[in-house]
Amino acid sequence: MSLFIKKSIQSLLAASAESEKTLKRTLGPTALIALGIGAIIGAGLFVRTAAAAGGNAGPAVTISFIIAAVGCALAGLCYAEFASMIPIAGSAYTYSYATMGEFIAWIIGWDLVLEYALGAATVAIGWSQYLNDLLQTFFGLSIPYEWSHSPFQVSDAGVHGLVNLPAIFIIFLLTLLLIRGTAESAAVNNIIVLVKVAIVLLIIGFGWQFINPANHTPYMIPADAGSIKLNTGVMHNYADSGNHGWFGVLRGASIVFFAFIGFDAVSTAAQEAKNPQKDMPMGILISLVICTALYILFSHVLTGIASYKEFLTQGSEASVSYAIRNHMPGYEWLAKLVTVAILAGFSSVILVMLMGQTRVFYTMSTDGLVPGVFSKLHPKFRTPYKSQWLFFVFVSIFAGFVPDSIVGDMVSIGTLFAFVLVCVGIFILRKTDPNINRPFKTPLYYIVCPLGAIVCLFMIASEGWENWARLIVWLIIGFIVYFTYSIKNSKVRHGINEIPNDPPNPKYVE
Repeated sequence: MSLFIKKSIQSLLAASAESEKTLKRTLGPTALIALGIGAIIGAGLFVRTAAAAGGNAGPAVTISFIIAAVGCALAGLCYAEFASMIPIAGSAYTYSYATMGEFIAWIIGWDLVLEYALGAATVAIGWSQYLNDLLQTFFGLSIPYEWSHSPFQVSDAGVHGLVNLPAIFIIFLLTLLLIRGTAESAAVNNIIVLVKVAIVLLIIGFGWQFINPANHTPYMIPADAGSIKLNTGVMHNYADSGNHGWFGVLRGASIVFFAFIGFDAVSTAAQEAKNPQKDMPMGILISLVICTALYILFSHVLTGIASYKEFLTQGSEASVSYAIRNHMPGYEWLAKLVTVAILAGFSSVILVMLMGQTRVFYTMSTDGLVPGVFSKLHPKFRTPYKSQWLFFVFVSIFAGFVPDSIVGDMVSIGTLFAFVLVCVGIFILRKTDPNINRPFKTPLYYIVCPLGAIVCLFMIASEGWENWARLIVWLIIGFIVYFTYSIKNSKVRHGINEIPNDPPNPKYVE
């Protein structure tokens, strides 16, 4: 039987019908928008902005954000069409199954682990560093280096890291919250979103008066900017092609792209949305628009307050607090507030990422491509609690023992790959099934879909060979799993409908 056997739209719509054996529909449009903002604003803005500005783009990191936003907006329109048309958990995996077949769906489902699970790990590592910053700021205490860094990291004093315990701790707490229920998790997320958006606005508002025009000149890093010795002892040479000019801006786009990861996580909650046809496009697109505007303003202010070169040697993950303390006299209180808000903000990102990951594997499990334990629901809360615990262990391994630079880059390339397939998927489905009910339609799809795929491919092309190597190794592992387990247990291949006695829900079809 073909590797590209497809799952019918009708069976997907049948699976979206709520029952005692499926996920519970509890999320309205406000909760979905907040879910998107909660996932988007976090480590990308507060950590990766400074990294991209300092190493590659300089003040032109604002242009990097615009490039990344264009790619996300084009992919977001495609996601919105899919999410309204196929209101079921699974995100890009589900969409690929209906358009490009099982093998491509498996690749994208396996690839999404890089986005959601490793995304949660990356943010948890940043959370750990800001926790240390908070303890030092308020209490004069600090977590010993060896217990808050991976074994691959060494301090200036020569202390080797052992395990990042704070990162594992926050993952554990949020895992407990997610098991308790989606509605409860969304309520906590809504509060956190209000707090961190308010803090971002405060930084933009108060920081604007401290912008030094000299820090924005030249706007792009010149080739003769010299080199800087990093805290790791490695020399960063701005003469390298990816560290200055337009190539640096493009490389910066692939780095700050991490800041947008999360809007697509809204689509994983489609099966828990009350009115997915209307609310899913709103959740995806509105959250993306709000965050893009905030990102451009925030990066303009941050690179105006401090020189881009400072971000390579000072502040590390806590670069925003560093910039405020050292370049905004009289606003030390804001640096303290920022640290608290960032901790809360990072928590909401981890929350949404962990939820998105388990929902993707929930759907893959109902399809038989991964073991049934991933779709086992809690008898009271109707959440995939066993899957949540398994991913707690998996994510904790990366958060506790791998540096954030490696994990973060893996997240970016994995997500870009997913976006390419979603854009291609909409184009294919418009040709192969033009008459299906589409509550939301991607405008000018014959332009938007190819352009979205091309922009994302350009950002992928700017990734270093190390990231390509990691992606290839990860996909090879996925192929081994697919051909040894998934292909033998696929329900579609055996003609088994995951909800055999349930007809399509008339609410979701014409």
